[in-house]
Amino acid sequence: MKYPELLRFEDVLPRLDQFDTIIDVRSPSEFALDHLPGAINCPVLDDEQRIKVGTMYKQVNAFEAKKVGAALVARNIARHIEDRFLDKPRDWKPLVYCWRGGNRSGSMAHILAKIGWPVVQLDGGYKAYRNYVNGALEQAPALSFRVICGTTGSGKSRLLEVLHADGAQVLDLEQLAAHRGSVLGNLPSQPQPTQKAFETMVWDRLRKFDPSRPVFVESESKKVGQLRVPAALMDTMRAAACISLQLSRANRVRLLMEDYAHFTQDPATLNAQLDCLVSLHGHEKIKRWHELANSGQMEVLVEELLAEHYDPAYLRSIDRNFVQFDKAQVVELDDITPDAFLAAARHLQATA
Repeated sequence: MKYPELLRFEDVLPRLDQFDTIIDVRSPSEFALDHLPGAINCPVLDDEQRIKVGTMYKQVNAFEAKKVGAALVARNIARHIEDRFLDKPRDWKPLVYCWRGGNRSGSMAHILAKIGWPVVQLDGGYKAYRNYVNGALEQAPALSFRVICGTTGSGKSRLLEVLHADGAQVLDLEQLAAHRGSVLGNLPSQPQPTQKAFETMVWDRLRKFDPSRPVFVESESKKVGQLRVPAALMDTMRAAACISLQLSRANRVRLLMEDYAHFTQDPATLNAQLDCLVSLHGHEKIKRWHELANSGQMEVLVEELLAEHYDPAYLRSIDRNFVQFDKAQVVELDDITPDAFLAAARHLQATA
């Protein structure tokens, strides 16, 4: 075999999890928007250098730009080899890609191959990968979903976490989106990924599931925070078998007080989010909720939000959006302890 081996993504895909390292040589800003699952960033031109060389192409000429670019690329590749790859054995198998599979990845792949490593270069680069993912997400996944439904605070996310830890197949869209899926769902310490990065994570999870086993997922809306759930996946979920998770309102308040502790410690941030509900509940109601937050009456506030906002919204939407909800398997939690969730998770796996 002659290396570097140039392969299309369709040919790389069956081997994708077998590469020792997936190397994205694009600039850091390109990498941050999205990248192949598990890739590391080893830019052959950083953002500033890419602008410099690109400007020379336009304002001087291609020859002068290539000379400057080649010197930068050579130095950067040398640094990556010294910093990250000197300890790799002869049989280390890397996959290298850039935006279109051209000069940037070609330079890195050529040098790694000359050293003696069996390197593969992705033909068409990230662009070809992205086209593949777009096409895959347009198809309904051939999976058997079990959709966990339940009012806000009933423990759907906790149940998914326990199911995953107990060996079940779980698609946790809120975890992938870094958002809890409601007006108060943003995670202050973790920004949401880009739409493309979210779709990459969804595609990567879906491709690894065993079609012979059920996949547990939460009854999400079409958007999780600012991110859109792929339409074909959403349609498949909404047609799937449902599980109705039930928990008393008192326990739901307890659970939400735990999960949203960051809001109880920062009433100003909570009130800013509550302002988004003015159009639904009016200024007087929002003013009352502000006062409850400012005076530390968080349990009262949570109780009222459940009774007057979240529960009515849930009841209006669940039957309309999840067509098998009227036949849902009912699972009642009598507490929010780890043992209660583990018992529910094992019951669901035994009856799936």
